Amino acid sequence: MKIGVPTEIKPQENRVALTPAGADRLVAAGHEVFVQAGAGVNSGFGDQDYIGAGATVLADADAVFETADMIVKVKEPLAEEWPRMRPGQIMFTYLHLAADKTLTEGLMATGSHCFAYETLEVGRTLPLLTPMSEVAGRMAIQAGAKVLERHQGGLGILLGGVPGVKRAKVLVLGGGVVGTQAAHMACGLGADVTILDVNLDRLRYLDDVMPANCRTVFSTPYSVREHLIHADLVVGAVLIPGGAAPKLVKREDLKLMKKHSVIVDVAVDQGGCVETCRPTTHADPTFVVDDVLHYCVANMPGAVPQTSTVALTNATLEWTLKLAKLGTSKAITESKPLATAANIIGGKLCYPAVAEAFDMEYTAPEALAKTIE
Repeated sequence: MKIGVPTEIKPQENRVALTPAGADRLVAAGHEVFVQAGAGVNSGFGDQDYIGAGATVLADADAVFETADMIVKVKEPLAEEWPRMRPGQIMFTYLHLAADKTLTEGLMATGSHCFAYETLEVGRTLPLLTPMSEVAGRMAIQAGAKVLERHQGGLGILLGGVPGVKRAKVLVLGGGVVGTQAAHMACGLGADVTILDVNLDRLRYLDDVMPANCRTVFSTPYSVREHLIHADLVVGAVLIPGGAAPKLVKREDLKLMKKHSVIVDVAVDQGGCVETCRPTTHADPTFVVDDVLHYCVANMPGAVPQTSTVALTNATLEWTLKLAKLGTSKAITESKPLATAANIIGGKLCYPAVAEAFDMEYTAPEALAKTIE
């Protein structure tokens, strides 16, 4: 199969979907790899690195899309990329469709077969979401600590305080991968950390493994509001696999929060778990609502591509190889994990959480696989 790797064009997105090591593996498996010139530069990989791995470097995105049977990306295709996609072409990337109906309808109109990293399930885990969740969770505290500085508009409080001065209070909404990593970072900096979650088993686990400056609380609307009153930094870290994030913090709840406190909503690419959330960029990352700073960058790991590209491709390569080997139909019928990654097949929506989010028609991927030649 001919596999294409275009340059990411989302603002301040510096990652690339395939490393030279990955290209080498794909070529060794009998596939052809086509990489857009300069696609890997910001992740530390030059064109010669790809050529040395057996890939072909093409001048522009048009050539990559036109040549490839399968496109691998990092972020969702933007509107200017939709015309380059064609019926029957495979797209394998993060899609996050439940946050964007226009994107969903746009990709359906291309007739492409779109597989999403973030919905691929192995057992009850999401292995292609995990590495970027780890990066984003850690970055949430790094970013939040910076925004809390007074000249950034924040409270002017140091997360860990100093001897004789109180430490900052950090509230983490969600005890999954993002929330756990955020809590670890905040605890390591000496903050006073509280994690809210609805899963008691998860809370018991976190209570055992987290340091003494972290406490766990069962999440209810009341407990969320109760803890917002005291929080200096709130991290939104709630995930509904493939679906829109629940709104745990309402607009009216902001009035409970301290003036100049900070919210970092990591769930923004799934619509956000804070009602006032809207996507921002690394170039313009924050906005203010009711005197509360919001940091809602939708591609946080893109700021550290030399870490996040390798972490991502370590996880995705196995499934890129399998999808390229099997093709769309067999991938769905012979690989249960790849079937869960199928979101749009030939213009039909085949992921239930996305269909529910937009009240759109759902078709089982197995039924669509039978229609593919």
